[in-house]
Formats: sequence, C-alpha cells, structure tokens
Amino acid sequence: MSDNQTKLGVAPNVGGLLCNVPCCIGFIFSIVAAVVEKENKFIRFHAFQSLLLHGAAFVVLFGIQVLSVVVSMALGALGGLIGLIGLPIGLAFLGAQIFLMIKANENAQFKLPVIGDMASQWV
Repeated sequence: MSDNQTKLGVAPNVGGLLCNVPCCIGFIFSIVAAVVEKENKFIRFHAFQSLLLHGAAFVVLFGIQVLSVVVSMALGALGGLIGLIGLPIGLAFLGAQIFLMIKANENAQFKLPVIGDMASQWV
C-alpha cells in the first residue's frame, strides 16, 4: 500500500486532520487510526501525537479541577480562582489542536515538544 492509500478510506492529510479534531471526535478517530492504520506512518504519527495531547490535556485540566476543589474546601473563594487557571490552559490545548489540524492538512508532520518525539517512536 502506498503512502497515498489508507485503510481508513481518506487521504492521508484528511486522516491526520481528523486525528487532531478537538474533543471526542479526534480522540476516537485517533484510536481507530492507531489500531486500523498499520502502514501509513503519517496517519499513525498524527494519531499517536493526538492521543498523547488529549491525554496530557485531560491530566492537566483534571488536576487543576481537583486542586481547585481541595483549595476551595480549605480556603474558600481562592479555589474558584485556581479553577480559572484551567481556562487559558484549555484554550492553549485547543489552539495546539487547531494548529496541528492545519499542519496535517498541509501534509506536514509537525512535532510538538516531548510528545512529538514519543509519537515518532511509536509509529
């Protein structure tokens, strides 16, 4: 199978783009792509990088919410302020996903720091 053909039935750039769609769509498509697409390294890279990015976003944002609740129980309103820290961080993750969607659509394999190298190793 050449690099222009995929088992997913989409062009590689579209497959990479779909892996990076924010929230559940990209997460689910990345899982499917990682399992089904064994030969197209471009889609596999985007699938693994997207899974790692989704995982990092979940861990960081969940951690901020837990910290917010704990601080709220101890110090009251300060916990709400800590919870607001999640907003710019969530927007940063969203911006990264949109940037990666654009790069994938351009057939570029942009590596994010740390997780991009991990994704390359797993391809």
